[in-house]
Amino acid sequence: MIQYIYTMKEAFGLTGKSAIVTGGNGGIGLGIAKALAECGADIAIFCRNMEKAAKALEELSAYGGKYKAYSCDITDMKSVKNAVDEAFGEFGGIEILVNNSGIGAAGAFLDMDPELMEWSAVIDTDLTGMARVTYAAGRRMRDAGKGGSIINITSNAGAIVNKGISISAYAVAKAGANHFTRCMAVELGAFDIRVNAIAPGYTRAGFSADPPPMMIQLVEEQQPLKRLGEAIEIGALAVFLASPASAHITGEVITVDGGYTLSC
Repeated sequence: MIQYIYTMKEAFGLTGKSAIVTGGNGGIGLGIAKALAECGADIAIFCRNMEKAAKALEELSAYGGKYKAYSCDITDMKSVKNAVDEAFGEFGGIEILVNNSGIGAAGAFLDMDPELMEWSAVIDTDLTGMARVTYAAGRRMRDAGKGGSIINITSNAGAIVNKGISISAYAVAKAGANHFTRCMAVELGAFDIRVNAIAPGYTRAGFSADPPPMMIQLVEEQQPLKRLGEAIEIGALAVFLASPASAHITGEVITVDGGYTLSC
């Protein structure tokens, strides 16, 4: 049964829980991993770049929990299943899954390569990759019978059409991920597994850690709060969605973009 709260004490505590964070070796993913770890969760990072993962684990070690990285390519079902099996075995179960891994592609749709390889790569990673990890980990969570929380990191691009840049493949993948979130919330609710999504806007992390002038201009001209978000702010919302404080929330897509979508 989903743990719910009677008082605010430990409402946001994650002690005794373990989380998989895909792409948790950098950017927003690392911000989420740090936030979960600071609130008591043990962390399994799934990623391809194990050198970056080693640095991420170093940073996480300050929180005093159990942290491990697993090599995982979310475009390969065998790789996903192996990583999930290893993590569940190592941590004795997983109660939190954060689907954060993704790639982007910019450029006009009609200027893409003739075989639409770029389009396919984005869809396969950002949407089908999320589905692969949810399938492998979700089955293990279901069979464990302890419930859990799945948090999909999508984007405000899944609900708007950006005027300053053409990112159709990315936007369509994220729109699909938003609806995948709703579908899974309905399917997995019977097993006490909640499924929600966080849709960030321009955030100072990853490729946006040193934002280009165009991005700064868009934020200053169109965003009510007129600043980029911080990875820790996405992490804070992930903690809420993973914790007992949000025990009655599922199927939601929560946008965190300083109000940017209000001007679109």
